Amino acid sequence: MARHSFLAASAIITILALAQLGTGQIKPRARDLGIPFEGTPGALNSITDIKGIEVGHTTIISGEGKLQVGVGPVRTGVTAILPRGKQTSNDPVFAGWFSLNGNGEMTGTTWVEESGFLEGPIMITNTHSVGVVRDAVIAWRVKQGRPDPSGYWWSLPIVAETYDGFLNDVNGFHVKPDHVFQALDGAKAGPVPEGNVGGGTGMVCYGFKGGIGTASRKLDQNNGGYTVGVLVQANFGRRNQLRIAGVPVGTEITEGTRSSSLAGPLNEDVGSVIIVVATDAPLIAHQLKRLARRAALGVARTGSTSGDGSGDIFVAFSTANPEAAKTTGTVQLTMLPNDRMNPLFEATVQATEEAIVNALVAAETMTGADNHKVIALPQDRLKEVLKKYNRLADRSER
Repeated sequence: MARHSFLAASAIITILALAQLGTGQIKPRARDLGIPFEGTPGALNSITDIKGIEVGHTTIISGEGKLQVGVGPVRTGVTAILPRGKQTSNDPVFAGWFSLNGNGEMTGTTWVEESGFLEGPIMITNTHSVGVVRDAVIAWRVKQGRPDPSGYWWSLPIVAETYDGFLNDVNGFHVKPDHVFQALDGAKAGPVPEGNVGGGTGMVCYGFKGGIGTASRKLDQNNGGYTVGVLVQANFGRRNQLRIAGVPVGTEITEGTRSSSLAGPLNEDVGSVIIVVATDAPLIAHQLKRLARRAALGVARTGSTSGDGSGDIFVAFSTANPEAAKTTGTVQLTMLPNDRMNPLFEATVQATEEAIVNALVAAETMTGADNHKVIALPQDRLKEVLKKYNRLADRSER
């Protein structure tokens, strides 16, 4: 396919995905199926429940059949998270990061560790597109923003990845700068499309189709009324590990695992999970690192043991303390005491767990390179299994 027609096709897919941001969720989410979760979600049950955060996706799907490197099939994309919306480039946020298992990549983290700030957007894509996405973010920042607070034009963008080579022509380098610009420029507040979208397009999770998922938790007023939002790109875990609401779903639902050709990606932990944790609580860098660590417990609730082949990398940021990164004068900060962080830890664990399950519920069966097929988590079977273990919630009670 010629490059111009390829980009046109991907742009159409992007427009369709972004249109969902304005119309709300079309497909049922995990709670709609009666899956019981702890905690109180925000209005959208999304990372965008935190004021100012915007999310955009570019979804790239083309071709079918036998893999031809450089041609396809293509099942990939880019996801952008903008902590302060279109002002992201001009006002860094406090941040911290954590690697549960480092068989993966998240660029820009050494400067986050050193400075305590996240400067610019967070991008998520496939493993072999990290470089082009990073360079495109710098180009976008030069075009959209102004020099950093020190007066220099320079960037160390955060770009994270998970591997989609089972379904996608990952060595064909199909993610182009225009796709990155589309995700950034199209980012919006409101409901976030989930499943086979953006960077999550070609991902596999617990042997089922995976992808993008999000959730949030709202603390009560006694705990400050703060919100924690989580977005995941889920591409990890073995089928027999999967637990939902404490139920061993992965051992109960064995459909789609019998083909020996699918044994690796469906039955081995050779993928990764990228987790973005956001909050409006006034936390500074070391506290956000603590928050990022707690995402690991949400992953564990779904069954993963973070295998050797998995890149499980998490970043957390706070939208509080605007202009904290200014370079002149002194900065007045607000900080939540460490002794008041327990409710935020709990909210992070709960929202991470639900975001992963939302990714599984939203994802749809996909056939990709070499006709590899990964089935979606069958919702009817899931409800049967939860009912069997007396864990299916009465929707009238929620």
